[in-house]
Amino acid sequence: MGFLARWLFALALLTATYNPTEYNYVQWVTQYGGQNLSIAVLAGLLLLIAYIIYLRATLRSIGGIGMALILAVVGAMLWVAYDLGFLRLDNRNVNTWLGLLALSLVLGIGLSWSIVRRRLSGQADVDDVDEV
Repeated sequence: MGFLARWLFALALLTATYNPTEYNYVQWVTQYGGQNLSIAVLAGLLLLIAYIIYLRATLRSIGGIGMALILAVVGAMLWVAYDLGFLRLDNRNVNTWLGLLALSLVLGIGLSWSIVRRRLSGQADVDDVDEV
Protein backbone atom coordinates (compact mmCIF):
# COMPACT_ATOMS: atom_id res chain seq x y z
CA MET A 1 0.00 0.00 0.00
CA GLY A 2 1.64 3.20 -1.17
CA PHE A 3 1.46 6.76 0.03
CA LEU A 4 -1.42 7.56 -2.31
CA ALA A 5 -3.63 4.87 -0.77
CA ARG A 6 -2.78 5.98 2.79
CA TRP A 7 -3.49 9.60 1.93
CA LEU A 8 -6.78 8.78 0.17
CA PHE A 9 -7.93 6.74 3.17
CA ALA A 10 -7.05 9.64 5.47
CA LEU A 11 -9.01 12.00 3.23
CA ALA A 12 -11.94 9.58 3.17
CA LEU A 13 -11.84 9.32 6.97
CA LEU A 14 -11.85 13.09 7.44
CA THR A 15 -14.53 13.73 4.84
CA ALA A 16 -16.71 10.92 6.19
CA THR A 17 -16.57 12.68 9.55
CA TYR A 18 -17.18 16.21 8.29
CA ASN A 19 -17.33 18.06 4.99
CA PRO A 20 -19.34 21.00 3.60
CA THR A 21 -21.92 18.71 1.97
CA GLU A 22 -24.81 17.03 3.74
CA TYR A 23 -23.16 13.61 3.39
CA ASN A 24 -21.05 13.25 6.53
CA TYR A 25 -21.24 11.71 9.99
CA VAL A 26 -21.70 14.99 11.86
CA GLN A 27 -24.67 16.08 9.74
CA TRP A 28 -26.22 12.61 9.83
CA VAL A 29 -25.99 12.32 13.61
CA THR A 30 -27.35 15.84 14.05
CA GLN A 31 -30.39 15.12 11.91
CA TYR A 32 -31.08 11.41 12.36
CA GLY A 33 -28.83 10.16 15.16
CA GLY A 34 -31.64 10.10 17.71
CA GLN A 35 -33.73 7.84 15.53
CA ASN A 36 -30.83 5.43 14.89
CA LEU A 37 -28.82 5.74 18.09
CA SER A 38 -27.25 2.27 17.91
CA ILE A 39 -26.05 2.86 14.34
CA ALA A 40 -24.78 6.33 15.25
CA VAL A 41 -22.77 4.93 18.17
CA LEU A 42 -21.36 2.07 16.07
CA ALA A 43 -20.35 4.40 13.24
CA GLY A 44 -18.83 6.85 15.73
CA LEU A 45 -16.80 4.08 17.36
CA LEU A 46 -15.53 2.86 13.99
CA LEU A 47 -14.48 6.40 13.09
CA LEU A 48 -12.79 6.78 16.49
CA ILE A 49 -10.82 3.56 15.98
CA ALA A 50 -9.63 4.75 12.56
CA TYR A 51 -8.59 8.13 14.03
CA ILE A 52 -6.69 6.44 16.86
CA ILE A 53 -4.80 4.26 14.37
CA TYR A 54 -3.89 7.23 12.16
CA LEU A 55 -3.04 9.65 14.96
CA ARG A 56 -1.00 7.10 16.90
CA ALA A 57 1.03 6.15 13.82
CA THR A 58 1.50 9.80 12.86
CA LEU A 59 2.61 10.85 16.33
CA ARG A 60 5.02 7.91 16.55
CA SER A 61 6.59 8.58 13.16
CA ILE A 62 6.79 12.38 12.87
CA GLY A 63 5.63 13.63 16.28
CA GLY A 64 3.85 16.84 17.10
CA ILE A 65 6.64 19.00 15.70
CA GLY A 66 6.59 17.11 12.41
CA MET A 67 2.83 17.52 12.20
CA ALA A 68 3.20 21.25 12.80
CA LEU A 69 5.95 21.50 10.16
CA ILE A 70 3.84 19.73 7.52
CA LEU A 71 0.89 22.01 8.30
CA ALA A 72 3.23 25.01 8.09
CA VAL A 73 4.53 23.92 4.67
CA VAL A 74 0.98 23.37 3.39
CA GLY A 75 -0.04 26.73 4.85
CA ALA A 76 2.91 28.44 3.16
CA MET A 77 1.97 26.82 -0.17
CA LEU A 78 -1.59 28.08 0.21
CA TRP A 79 -0.26 31.53 1.07
CA VAL A 80 1.86 31.55 -2.09
CA ALA A 81 -1.13 30.41 -4.16
CA TYR A 82 -3.21 33.22 -2.60
CA ASP A 83 -0.52 35.86 -3.16
CA LEU A 84 -0.10 34.83 -6.80
CA GLY A 85 -3.85 35.02 -7.35
CA PHE A 86 -4.41 31.30 -7.91
CA LEU A 87 -6.54 30.96 -4.79
CA ARG A 88 -9.35 33.02 -3.30
CA LEU A 89 -10.36 32.51 0.30
CA ASP A 90 -13.82 34.08 0.28
CA ASN A 91 -15.68 30.77 -0.15
CA ARG A 92 -16.26 28.96 3.14
CA ASN A 93 -16.77 25.57 1.46
CA VAL A 94 -13.49 25.81 -0.42
CA ASN A 95 -11.73 26.74 2.81
CA THR A 96 -13.20 23.68 4.52
CA TRP A 97 -12.04 21.40 1.68
CA LEU A 98 -8.55 22.98 1.84
CA GLY A 99 -8.43 22.27 5.57
CA LEU A 100 -9.50 18.67 4.99
CA LEU A 101 -6.81 18.27 2.32
CA ALA A 102 -4.16 19.76 4.61
CA LEU A 103 -5.09 17.50 7.53
CA SER A 104 -5.26 14.44 5.29
CA LEU A 105 -1.75 15.22 4.02
CA VAL A 106 -0.48 15.34 7.59
CA LEU A 107 -2.08 11.97 8.38
CA GLY A 108 -0.98 10.38 5.10
CA ILE A 109 2.62 11.55 5.47
CA GLY A 110 2.62 10.54 9.12
CA LEU A 111 1.49 7.02 8.32
CA SER A 112 4.03 6.69 5.50
CA TRP A 113 7.02 8.42 7.07
CA SER A 114 8.58 5.43 8.84
CA ILE A 115 8.61 3.52 5.56
CA VAL A 116 10.17 6.45 3.71
CA ARG A 117 12.77 7.01 6.44
CA ARG A 118 13.71 3.31 6.47
CA ARG A 119 14.16 3.30 2.68
CA LEU A 120 16.21 6.52 2.66
CA SER A 121 18.46 5.78 5.63
CA GLY A 122 18.50 1.99 5.70
CA GLN A 123 17.80 2.13 9.43
CA ALA A 124 14.76 0.50 10.98
CA ASP A 125 12.91 1.94 13.94
CA VAL A 126 13.22 0.10 17.24
CA ASP A 127 9.55 -0.87 17.15
CA ASP A 128 9.65 -2.13 13.53
CA VAL A 129 8.87 -5.75 12.96
CA ASP A 130 11.09 -7.78 10.65
CA GLU A 131 9.55 -8.02 7.20
CA VAL A 132 10.01 -11.02 4.98
